[in-house]
Amino acid sequence: MPLPFLTADRAFDEAADDIALPFDDRDRWRRPYRPGPWRVGAAALLLLLASYVLFAAVIIAFAGGLSGAAACGGGALLIIVAALRLLRMGVWVSARGLRRVGFLSTKTLPWTQVTEVRTVQQPVRWLGLPRTVQGQALVLVRGNRRGEAAAPLLTTHNADFLARPEAFERAADTVEVWAEEYHRG
Repeated sequence: MPLPFLTADRAFDEAADDIALPFDDRDRWRRPYRPGPWRVGAAALLLLLASYVLFAAVIIAFAGGLSGAAACGGGALLIIVAALRLLRMGVWVSARGLRRVGFLSTKTLPWTQVTEVRTVQQPVRWLGLPRTVQGQALVLVRGNRRGEAAAPLLTTHNADFLARPEAFERAADTVEVWAEEYHRG
């Protein structure tokens, strides 16, 4: 079964430098980068934990405790959903706008409300933890009166780009090109 949210479209990697938006169907939501090794590793560990919990559910069911087996099965299902949601997290773009998928929430912003998307040097959170380090962040400036910047969309120290500065630059450039393309239109 293909998991389209797991990998970015190959066209992002194979596109020529002069073609920024190499897609025929621009209305489809796509992530302009592949999930990083930290995110994939965490999801793999969660799926491994889910397999152990499912195995425990089978043992409990054979022992005769159906309510305990159902509870373990439900817990394993929650762990699997959490792993899949962890893989889906990130920034997605389409002709309709920019979508930021978090673990518990998804926010979509139409391109008409985007004033600017730019890369800035600032303190960023390391792997989403409270500790901050100096790095780069792709920030979105909304079209409100105050012109305040929102939380960073991508950073050089998040689970997708830690120790992968080239991948961050490529993803940030792609999101900036999408924003420029649809902000003009």
